[in-house]
Amino acid sequence: MIRLKGTLLAAFILAFLSAMPGQAEIGGVDEEMIESFRNSCILDGHNRSMYNALTNDDITDIALNREIVQQHNVIFSNKLKVSGITNQKSSGRCWLFSSLNMLRPAVMEKYKLNKFEFSQNFLAFWDKLEKANTFLEYIIAFRDRDPLDRELTLILERPISDGGYWHYTKALIEKYGLVPSEAMAESNSSGKTKDMNRVIGTKLRSDAAKLRRMNAEGKSLDELRSAKVRMLGEVYKMLVFNLGSPPDSFVYHFENRDSVVSEAKSFTPISFYKDFVDLDLDEYVDIYNDPSRDYGKHYSIALTRNMYDSDDIKYANAPIEVLKEIALKALLADEPVLFGCDVGKDQSRDLGIMAVGLYDYGSIYDVDFSMTKAERSLYRESTVNHAMVFVGIDIKDGKPVKWRVENSWGDNSGGGGYWTMYDDWFDEHVYDVIVKKKYVPKEILEIYEQEPIVLPVWDPMWGFLR
Repeated sequence: MIRLKGTLLAAFILAFLSAMPGQAEIGGVDEEMIESFRNSCILDGHNRSMYNALTNDDITDIALNREIVQQHNVIFSNKLKVSGITNQKSSGRCWLFSSLNMLRPAVMEKYKLNKFEFSQNFLAFWDKLEKANTFLEYIIAFRDRDPLDRELTLILERPISDGGYWHYTKALIEKYGLVPSEAMAESNSSGKTKDMNRVIGTKLRSDAAKLRRMNAEGKSLDELRSAKVRMLGEVYKMLVFNLGSPPDSFVYHFENRDSVVSEAKSFTPISFYKDFVDLDLDEYVDIYNDPSRDYGKHYSIALTRNMYDSDDIKYANAPIEVLKEIALKALLADEPVLFGCDVGKDQSRDLGIMAVGLYDYGSIYDVDFSMTKAERSLYRESTVNHAMVFVGIDIKDGKPVKWRVENSWGDNSGGGGYWTMYDDWFDEHVYDVIVKKKYVPKEILEIYEQEPIVLPVWDPMWGFLR
């Protein structure tokens, strides 16, 4: 009892002193600090120029490094044959567009096509349905957890986001097949997903509350799953209203570059993938560069699957020089290379340039922004947030100088839809490459034989899937 009284007294005194004027806790911003800030921020010379510039113009326009722009060119020693820039519009489907962009040159070459495009909308439809199912299954699996459980709160944040990566595409193709763009065209909602995602997300959170309520009432697991199927059927209907109904069969024929018209044939999405496209997706592997983790290790990130009955993300971690060597080999063999990067750093959408130092913010503010790649990842400054395709390389003295990039932002951005990535940008902002196994050293492929180290759902690299 004496100890309780002493504790209460100490707490009272602390609260009283904290409330007294002039008794700010250590670590707060005080008047002395503010006075020193004022004295150090005198608007003359450089400071005055920057003040005038930044209050009248955009920061990025002022920070643009004119030396890099002047030295820029779009000459490449090796270019792959490509045809037609795709446009994901106002959606986060870059992973889907770039994955299909990597696959389509082989189809075009096989059938001598001047142009060809897979239906991204077809796979996006099934991806949304699978993600909705995965969300509801996690809600059932975590039905007894506190609503503030860290994993559960992250699941609840974005029930049906646009994000993804290569293995999502692979899993979707193997389960649902492929169709040409003519068989399921883009819709308004496929190219502008924000409102659709918001409304379906609200519906799924409502379903989550209902499932947890059923569990609290003592309903069985079978009853929860039965309710889930009904809920998923409602999501399917919402997706049809927004994206259209995915075809279960279609007729396809084409005219090739020799003006030869093919016979019209009936396909299912699976037969089109297996018989017409005929690509072995198991040949592709994901090689990662995450310098915040040990190289030579096999990693997996929990709760990162789009299909509940599929696998979470798995990747082999290797130095950036290895990724560069692998990508170079593939390109020199006329194979496009899918890659993931942080597109928010040092790139100009208007100019189609990716170069370290393209924006010189340090000189403007006279402050040091430097961080290592590992630090940018760990401190949430950088993560994979965009996927594109390498379709060319410029080599000097056996070393890459710059890389030609096919984007999916339409042909009105960059250089007609293409970007020039300078080699230093690859080092700092590229995180993974997806290539055929034949271009990957044996010792890197052997990493996949290790039991994966499972990383938590709050790992920095989880963010790019959302």
